[in-house]
Order: sequence, then C-alpha cells, then structure tokens
Amino acid sequence: MGKILAVVSQKGGVGKTTTVVNLAAAFARRGLKTLIVDVDPQGSVRYGAGLKKGHATHGFADYLSGQRPLRDVILPTSLSWLRVMLVGSVSDSADHTYYATQIATGDLLPKMLEAAVARCDIVVVDTPPGLGAITRRVLESSDRVIVPLQCEPLVLQTTPQILRGIQDVVSRHPGLTFDGILLTMYEAGNPACERTAEYVRKHIPRSLLFDLVIPRSAAVSDAFAAGQPAVLRAPADPASQAYVNLATLLAERFAK
Repeated sequence: MGKILAVVSQKGGVGKTTTVVNLAAAFARRGLKTLIVDVDPQGSVRYGAGLKKGHATHGFADYLSGQRPLRDVILPTSLSWLRVMLVGSVSDSADHTYYATQIATGDLLPKMLEAAVARCDIVVVDTPPGLGAITRRVLESSDRVIVPLQCEPLVLQTTPQILRGIQDVVSRHPGLTFDGILLTMYEAGNPACERTAEYVRKHIPRSLLFDLVIPRSAAVSDAFAAGQPAVLRAPADPASQAYVNLATLLAERFAK
C-alpha cells in the first residue's frame, strides 16, 4: 500500500502547485509509481506536469459528477511512472460552490484516493489555498501532509493559522502525519527573505520544519511556462536539485 501526500497552503502563490509537480516528478524518476491528483478548482497542475500536447482536459470534477469513468481521467505524462488526474471542467466555472459541497458531503473523494493508492506508491494531492471544505476532506483521507511557505513577511501572519488547522485535523485523524513546513522561493541576499527564514526557524520547532529550502529560480518559472516539471527540464538548477533531495528524504520516511 502506498502513501497519500497532501500539499496544502494558507494562501496562493507560495509554490504549492510547483511543489506538487516537481516532487511528484522526482518520485517518478526514482522509479516510484506516482499519481498527481488535482482537486484545486484553479486547475494549475495541467500547465506544468509534462502532459502531452493536445491532452484531454476532463478530470476529477467530471468523474465526481458522473460524466466520466475513472479510467478516462487518469492521463499519461512524459515520465513512464507518472500519471496525472486533472481537476477537470470545474476550472472553467466561476462558481465552485457545488463542487466543494459534493466533495465535503460525499465519499467519492476518499474512495477514489483509496483506490488510487492501492495501485500507486505515492499519490500527491494538490489542494485549494486555505483550509476550506475541500482541503479538510483531502487531509482526512491522507497519510502525510507538507506545507510550502514562501519566504516573505506575510507568512509570519499565515503560519499560525495553517498550523492550527492541521493540528485540528490531526486530532481527529491520527493517521495523518505532518511532515513539515517547506520554505520556498528563498532568495539569498534578500534582507526581507532572510529575516523571514530566520524568524520561522527560530519560532517553529525543528521537527516541523524541513532543513532544506527551495530557492527562487527563473528555471522553475520557465519550466512551468513550457509545461514541464523543472526537475526534468532543468535538472541541474538548484531548485530542481532541492526538490530531488526533498523527494529522497520523503521516500525514505515513507518506507519506514
């Protein structure tokens, strides 16, 4: 049986989807059968996961509504060990209320994740920003969770919120392990960035914070724009290497 890894954040723009895509690709490069599941209505996974040109756009929302069978919403990528389930047609809608209600009140999401992890080594789930109904439902169905935080002063306000939320879920779902906070977009020499990282390291227990950081990188942005994970397009880039190192660390933890 594999592991379900949720990637959650209090706010958008912190590198959550970039982390999902590159971490999953790094797992797959290690020979681990990996599936990305995108349940974020923004649907950003489709832009950077290495899907083939002209790929289908239906996904989990279409399976949730009964419009597509599960086999139709799992798509291949350029990596033989990596598959992707996009969020689907809900990303074209301005109102995601019904979609969120379906997930929160139904059992199709946990059943789908259970079926997926029975066939995969790792299922990586991209969630909407915040700890709303969709994210909480994912956490209740997951084995592990990580939290990317951008190295900017605003995280000093949002970090306590996300930690309290995860602790609340863990208290009701003891099978969930919080692997840690991941500092992203770290820019050495930037005073505000360095002060933020120093503050987080000082006030967050070391057991809840990854030692490695993901540096800010133009190669990561370029790779996403090209529709590929940076770990494939620019493997020598420091950010790519950091994601590979993170995948190695997590794979070792998951195997214990």
